[in-house]
Amino acid sequence: MQAIAKTPVSQHSITWPLLPDDFILPDDPVENTDQPLLASALRQPLMAFPEICQDALIVSNFALCAAIDERIICKAPDWMYVRPVQPWQGSQPRRSYTPNTEGTIPQVVMEFLSATYGEEYSVESTENIGKWFFYEQVIKVPRYVIFRPNTGRIEVYALESERYQLQTPDESGRYAIPGLDLFLGVWQGTYQGRTGYWLRWGDAEGNMLLWPEERAEQERQRAEEAEALLQEERARSQVLLARLQEMGIDPDR
Repeated sequence: MQAIAKTPVSQHSITWPLLPDDFILPDDPVENTDQPLLASALRQPLMAFPEICQDALIVSNFALCAAIDERIICKAPDWMYVRPVQPWQGSQPRRSYTPNTEGTIPQVVMEFLSATYGEEYSVESTENIGKWFFYEQVIKVPRYVIFRPNTGRIEVYALESERYQLQTPDESGRYAIPGLDLFLGVWQGTYQGRTGYWLRWGDAEGNMLLWPEERAEQERQRAEEAEALLQEERARSQVLLARLQEMGIDPDR
C-alpha cells in the first residue's frame, strides 16, 4: 500500500517551534489495555543496552510536534524511538518532542491498531492532518510500523523517494530498523498476563532480545548448570581421593 498526499507538502510551510507551555494537548484515553503492555514490552529489552538508550527518547502515546502553516500539530504515536535527543532542561516533566529543535527525527514510530482504526492510514493534509501524512510528509520518519495485535499482522514502511514503501521481511520474518541496528518481528505467547501476538526485537545474529523476566530466568538456569558442574567435579574428586587411599597413596603428598 502506498498513500498519496492530497496536498503536496511543498505547498505547506513546515517549521519546528517548541510546544508552548499553555498548549493544551488532547487527553484522549488509551484505546485498550493491550497498548500499554505492547509499548512496555518493546521498551524493556532495550534498557539492557546503554548504547541504545543513552540520549534517547523511548516513549508511547507521546506528543510528536511540528507546525504546518504556523499551526502547531501534535500526533501521539503508540510507540516512538528517537536518538539523539537534547537533555531536557524544563522544571516540569517533558510532555512533547519537536524534531530538528530538540533533537533528530525519530528513527521509527509505531501504531497498534484495534478492531476499528482511525487516522493511521490517513493522508488528510488540510484540516485534521492524518497520521500517515504527518509521519511521511512532515516529520519524514524513516520507518513507520503498523501492527494489528489481534491478528499478528505487521506492516513496515520505509521512506523511499519521499513516499512510504511497504517492506518485505527477511527469511526469518523480521524487518531491519536502521538507527537501532535491530530487527523487528512478531512473537506469539504469554507475557504479563496477556496471551497473543507481540512485537519483539532481535539482533543481527538472529537472537531475540530478552525481557527482564526472561533474562532473570536465563541467569537462574546458568547458575543451576554451574552448580551442577561444580557438584560433578566434587563427586569426581571424592572418587579419585577414595581410589588413591585404597592404593595406599597419600593424596596430600
